[in-house]
Amino acid sequence: MSCPRSPEHPDDETFPGLLLLRPEGTVYFGSARRLGQQIQAHIAALNPKVVALDLSAVPEIEYTALRMLMDGEEKFRSAGIMLWLVALNPDTLTVVQHSPLGTRLGRERMFLSLDQAVAKYQQQAAESK
Repeated sequence: MSCPRSPEHPDDETFPGLLLLRPEGTVYFGSARRLGQQIQAHIAALNPKVVALDLSAVPEIEYTALRMLMDGEEKFRSAGIMLWLVALNPDTLTVVQHSPLGTRLGRERMFLSLDQAVAKYQQQAAESK
């Protein structure tokens, strides 16, 4: 079940246990640490079961940043949090698929659109009730 996030943004919705984040711009060694800190702050505040990164506004991800994302996925998983990647552009998708992260996530945790990811989360939530 979703509900409005705030009166200022009535179209925004929340899904208990699902954290949706949308970074923008190239993710490289200089921006990856800050992005990781922001993600960690949201996780600490909201305690999600799934973190879905909408990467539609990320034109590319540099190797050092990909390595940090792989390390983050391991930490999330050990804490019981699943990382999902959403809406990767073709170049970024290729990089991820050819990395250990792509193997770990598989098709089950990479989605073409945010709508697909939300639908999958809602399906899983309904099945676990």
